[in-house]
Amino acid sequence: MHMRLAATALSLAAALTVGAALPAAAAPAAPAPTVQDILDHLPDDVVAGALVRQDGVGATAGPVTGDAYLRIGSVTKVFTNTVVLQLVAEHRLDLDAPARRYVPRVLPRAYDRVTVRQLLDHTSGLPKPAPTPGPDDGPGWQLTSVTPEQLLRASFAGATGTPPAPGSEQQYNGLNSFVLGLVVEKVTGHSFADELERRIIRPLGLSHTALPAADDPAIPSPHAEVYVDGQDVTEQSPYPWAEGGMISTAADLDRFLTALFRGRLLPPAQQRLVFAIPHVKSAADNTNCAGERACYSVGGLLRHQLPDGAYAWGKTGSRPGWDNGFFATRDLRHRVVYSLNPTGAGNDLPYITAVVDAALAG
Repeated sequence: MHMRLAATALSLAAALTVGAALPAAAAPAAPAPTVQDILDHLPDDVVAGALVRQDGVGATAGPVTGDAYLRIGSVTKVFTNTVVLQLVAEHRLDLDAPARRYVPRVLPRAYDRVTVRQLLDHTSGLPKPAPTPGPDDGPGWQLTSVTPEQLLRASFAGATGTPPAPGSEQQYNGLNSFVLGLVVEKVTGHSFADELERRIIRPLGLSHTALPAADDPAIPSPHAEVYVDGQDVTEQSPYPWAEGGMISTAADLDRFLTALFRGRLLPPAQQRLVFAIPHVKSAADNTNCAGERACYSVGGLLRHQLPDGAYAWGKTGSRPGWDNGFFATRDLRHRVVYSLNPTGAGNDLPYITAVVDAALAG
């Protein structure tokens, strides 16, 4: 059977269901697909390659190896939030102080009530990000970079309407992470990359994890070759920086996730914030949260409800050619790191949901 996405919002689990044509009343419940079931149907028109590490054991499909390097995209945000919470624990940052106290030249006065906490949990009300380099910009777009300051200035200059009151609703917004990265640099006097290295990467032995410089488009080998509109974009600018510029591997991400959940990176007061979701509504145009309530924590984690009603916690992340993420049950009974290489011919979200649900089932 070849797996294809339906035009309707069918889940991948339904697409993988196999059974005899029995009358509905007599049909036994089809077993839920396993991660291996899903990988056995890849690659296909929608996903060119896949890497899944389930409870520490890796498996792949298509032209990708289990030790491949990945551009992890917005999974970077969890690293960023962890560094900020460490500075809070050290009393070098006040969680509920206005962020402008630390970076007055970054945030306009219209946002002088936005706190560090609100940047962390996406309730800041910052405007939508300005357009960033994309295929419409012509050949070489993937190598173009913008600085955090340039992106923030353009975003504030292009803001329209009245921003929601800080703390009133949650709208997932990458600008929050750019500001947080600049806050870290201002408070420590060091580059954000250096703080990541000193606080997380070296202590955990993440020897295949780094935040490259904005002018370094390379990715170490082995890695997947990825394409957008037929163009090889494997080398690309990591300009998303504290918002989404990191490179890692599934094994390193698994180690980071495990350490974070076990409280190895934060003292108890800040560890509680890793899973603390603000009691506010999700913004009307926020497509990341299921339902009307906020789903992102102060620690930068997304709360995802599994088919059995239990919750998993983790983060998704994308860069051109990669859709990645990690999730785990809070007790770490099950955990998963995944990386898909989408072809651009369809929506791979059902694949992601199916992989996460299959990996964390039971």
